[in-house]
Amino acid sequence: MRVFKFGGASVKDADGIKNVYDVLQKVGHEDVLVVISAMGKTTNAMEVVVKNYFDKSPELKSSIQDVKKYHNQILLDLFDDENHAVFAAINSLFGDLEYFLEHNKSPNYNFVYDQIVSMGELISTTLVSHYFNHRGLKNQWVDVRDFIKTDNTYRDAVVNWEQTQQNIKKGIKKKILNITQGFLGSDENSFTTTLGREGSDYSAAIFAYCLNAESVTIWKDVPGVLNADPRYFDNTVLLNQISYREAIELAFYGASVIHPKTLQPLQRKEIPLYVKSFINPLLPGTSVSKGSDLEPQTSCFIVKKGQLLISLSSLDFSFIMEENISEIFSLLHKYKMKVHLIQNSAISFSVCVDDKFNNFNELKTILSKKFKVTYNEDVSLYTIRHFDDRSADAVTENKEVLVRQLSRETLQLVTQDL
Repeated sequence: MRVFKFGGASVKDADGIKNVYDVLQKVGHEDVLVVISAMGKTTNAMEVVVKNYFDKSPELKSSIQDVKKYHNQILLDLFDDENHAVFAAINSLFGDLEYFLEHNKSPNYNFVYDQIVSMGELISTTLVSHYFNHRGLKNQWVDVRDFIKTDNTYRDAVVNWEQTQQNIKKGIKKKILNITQGFLGSDENSFTTTLGREGSDYSAAIFAYCLNAESVTIWKDVPGVLNADPRYFDNTVLLNQISYREAIELAFYGASVIHPKTLQPLQRKEIPLYVKSFINPLLPGTSVSKGSDLEPQTSCFIVKKGQLLISLSSLDFSFIMEENISEIFSLLHKYKMKVHLIQNSAISFSVCVDDKFNNFNELKTILSKKFKVTYNEDVSLYTIRHFDDRSADAVTENKEVLVRQLSRETLQLVTQDL
């Protein structure tokens, strides 16, 4: 079995969905499981719904209506008959959303987030499945929440691998086309969980691992894995081949084209990962598999914007020793700070983090009891794999370097625009 993943950009409108159909006709669809994300920017739109819900905003209904209108236009563009069963199916899902909003009693933001935002994937896969059947491409719609089981860490759930493997081995039919959702799972109480933003790649890897798949293909709007994000860098280079080890390094540092958790289950079973273009699906793209570390050999650039640089120093000029660092990391974990870089000296400690859950103000209050706390908001973290002087100069032009860290293969720089 092959596993394909199509992201939101590939199904953002009716033409995109038609193109996915065409891609499957060109590359084959028998014995395939397709993982699909929410359409276009639906996840962002659903996050607005969550915000309006908690703010008790009068705009809640209009934000839901915006999501409905967006999907309804796609439905009308794909189906001539408004009595087609897909209209009732999508209306039913929006009915589930509205019922939850009216009857939810939980004040837990992350729990509510997962129940609401997950509707994006359920709607997109329902719509795509109906359209494929409409075009004569028979498929089985699969509710991923019946298969991927997790703990109840909402918004960043941890997979229960043993139960998930049992479910997938028993429940996924081979020799047909299966369509399911990325990003989602469910806990032991059958409440929806999510695997973290961009988690659909990870979903594809979970299914591939459990099914002993032949391969995983991530379909993107780029020709493959590039050595840098073209939104921030000019003259990018297509990487033809990346080893598992190098790809894991790139993902760890934040290469956006591959989710950090995606590669580990694939590497354990040596399942090759292909990153290809849904615009030109017959091009070879990038292969992540056993082989040379990088082909061609070139510097690779990764940038994380909107980071937070926290610097701590002791109040009495005493050393920051192991027990202090242990306490700091315990607090970073408690307040869900994603750590990307660490640097320390005798009396100071700096850490570059992603404050995904906006917990810094609470953390700062606690840290200030023992340390002098300074910080820089909205900094950028640049990572250059296989760096040279030219690549470093290109990154630091017109920027103030706040932290510089160097190892044999990797240069990391925390910068702020001048």
